[in-house]
Amino acid sequence: MNNNILITSAGQRVSLVKAFQTEIKKLNVLNKVYTVDLNPILAPACRVSDGYRTVKKVTNENYIFELLHICKELEIKIIIPTIDTELQVLAENKELFLKEGIIPIVSDFNFIQSCRDKRIINHFFIDNNIDIPKQLEKNNLSFPLFIKPYDGSLSKDVFLIKNKSELTSYHLENPKLMFMEYIDHAKHDEYTVDTYYDKNGELKCVVPRKRIFVRAGEVNKGVTHKNEIVQYVKERLSHIEGAIGCLTMQFFFNQETKRIIGIEINPRFGGGYPLSYLAGANYPKYLIEEYILGKTIDYTENWENNLLMLRYDDEVLVRNYEG
Repeated sequence: MNNNILITSAGQRVSLVKAFQTEIKKLNVLNKVYTVDLNPILAPACRVSDGYRTVKKVTNENYIFELLHICKELEIKIIIPTIDTELQVLAENKELFLKEGIIPIVSDFNFIQSCRDKRIINHFFIDNNIDIPKQLEKNNLSFPLFIKPYDGSLSKDVFLIKNKSELTSYHLENPKLMFMEYIDHAKHDEYTVDTYYDKNGELKCVVPRKRIFVRAGEVNKGVTHKNEIVQYVKERLSHIEGAIGCLTMQFFFNQETKRIIGIEINPRFGGGYPLSYLAGANYPKYLIEEYILGKTIDYTENWENNLLMLRYDDEVLVRNYEG
């Protein structure tokens, strides 16, 4: 029996698909990495995968049963979700897949819910002695300030307010918007930190990558740094109950004061993870070793420091397309 992998909502995650292909085929060249997407015909990652299927929106009542059917058909062993909206649905229905010998790589439902609500994750950071941006009350504001929704993603409804005149009724009356201290980008570097947690919630790897340039919410230019953030995360988040696999954390770091500020956690592979993979933080391999081979993962810092990634657009050509 083959040990095939399914990557959901594959979209443009060509590098992630290729990374999993490289690692799973080391076990057996017949192993495959399949993909699903709402519109796979137009998804580059589906075109480079070993095969693809169309799925309904994750909010559709038949999504889980359709996905389960696809997994059985393609002999899937591991599911790798890539977008936030899939995580809760897969966590809620994890047992359905496990009964069929299929392992969704998702943290437990409560932890995923905490990550989705930035108010709750702020309390999580505080409980673990991690600094967060100062929270501001609407009737006692200081400027400049930053506004974002507690359940947002992809930089939607995010505002930098420089003075009182820029505030609108939309800002003040929207119950989902959080008001907080503005972290000056001229003084703070923004880091995405790719962490790996084993099946017991134990931290096994920490890779901070500085976000040099971001396009459409995803890092376009970045560099790995073995800096103070590694030890900071290792000391404070060595265990997270219910967390498994790749967790993508966001921090700001002031090089002069050494202040490290926690922003959010996304319990999935981030769009910039390929940099960490190419630096040697081989999370696809760790997942295969843990969930297919039954091995134990050791903590490691054996990844390349100061590795710069410069992304560019490439083409996937499809012959005889009649859309």
